[in-house]
Parts: sequence; C-alpha cells; structure tokens
Amino acid sequence: MISVIMPTYNEEKVLPSTLQALFAQPGEFETILVDGGSTDRTREIVEELARSPQPSALGTVHLLTAPKGRASQMNAGAKQARGEWLLFLHADTVLPNGAIQRLNDMESDQAIQAGGFMHQFSGDDWRLRLISFLDNFRCTRSRIIYGDQALFIRRSLFARLGGFPNQPILEDVAFCEKVIKETNPLLLFPPVITDARKFLRMGVWKSFIRVLLIILHVEYRLPVLPRAFFQDIR
Repeated sequence: MISVIMPTYNEEKVLPSTLQALFAQPGEFETILVDGGSTDRTREIVEELARSPQPSALGTVHLLTAPKGRASQMNAGAKQARGEWLLFLHADTVLPNGAIQRLNDMESDQAIQAGGFMHQFSGDDWRLRLISFLDNFRCTRSRIIYGDQALFIRRSLFARLGGFPNQPILEDVAFCEKVIKETNPLLLFPPVITDARKFLRMGVWKSFIRVLLIILHVEYRLPVLPRAFFQDIR
C-alpha cells in the first residue's frame, strides 16, 4: 500500500484539482494531509472530502495538523502512515496516470528503496520547459530529488534515516543527501506536473535565476541562501 503524504498551507486554489486527480488513480493507497495552519478554505475542502465517498481503493482521507514547515508536516504524516511506500506529494503537483499502481507493483522489489518522478510545469511556456529540463538534468546527474518531484521511499528506510531534518528550507535536499548514501533512487517517467502559477507570479526569469542559485548552492556548497529568498507565494 502507498501512503500519500501531502503538506498543505493555504492551498485552496490548487488542492481540489490535485485531489481529484489523485483519487482518479487506480491502486491501493491512503491519503494523509497535514495542514500547517491554513487561514483559507484548505481544511474545509479536506473535511468535505473526508465526509464524502471516494473512488480510491481505500476511500480514506486523514487530516492532521502540525507546526508550519514542510519538514515538520511531512514527518508528522509519516508517523501516522501505514503504507510500505511513503509518497510525499505537494498540493500543487499532479501524479502521472497509473503512478500509484506502478508503485504498488514495485512493493515486492526490494532492490528499489526510493525514487521520484521527472518534473514538468503546467502550461506551454518555453522558459518553464527550460527550467524543467535543467532540473531534470541536474536530478539525473545527482539523484537529489526535490520536493516537487513526488519523492517516494520505503517507510523502513525513512525511519532509519530519521525523517526530514527540522530545517526551514531545502529539507528535501538535505534528506536526499542521506538517501543517496544508502541507495540509488529510481527516477520515473512520465513526469509529475506542477502548477506554474507561483513561477508566473514571481516572474519566469526571476524564478529561473532563483532555481539556478539553488542548484549552485546545493552543487557547490555556496553560502546559505537567506530565508527571504524562499518567499512564500500562494
């Protein structure tokens, strides 16, 4: 079984479509949404969903709360998970068709301990396609899986590595640096699709430079980027 763990914070704009796509997936899974104190309708959307019949294999939606921060929220969700695989999915990211069933089928293959998906932004802006291309190239080279690539990992390995480090930024990178010392993560295609609205609101070229600086920071151990660099855009 797959435990889909989704950290949320003021995600009312994208959450309905993400959940609709998730529950259209065939396969055996549970969904754990961990809210970090949303002030919009995020919790109401989840509570309404939990009360209504779902077309998923298990039909279960668990709503938890945790201190705001992806590391804190995802770790809280992992503690409640029952699946063999933990799949960490951002609220603005949609899995490719058949992804859950594919992971179900891989449960018995112990050679696969962790992985993620290639990445693509929604829309057809060539600049966003370029950013995804560069990010995918980086990932195939380093095997460091970013948070919006739907990282999946066996629950036992996640526990052994101590979960995500309790840091406000780049917790996904820090965790994957531990993962690649234990195993070679599998990269799957077709890609996940991330809503491009945040990049468009920030400005595509500004976002592009931001991604490049993050990559340089990670690859070449440049000085820690300021917290303001990771501004929260909804």
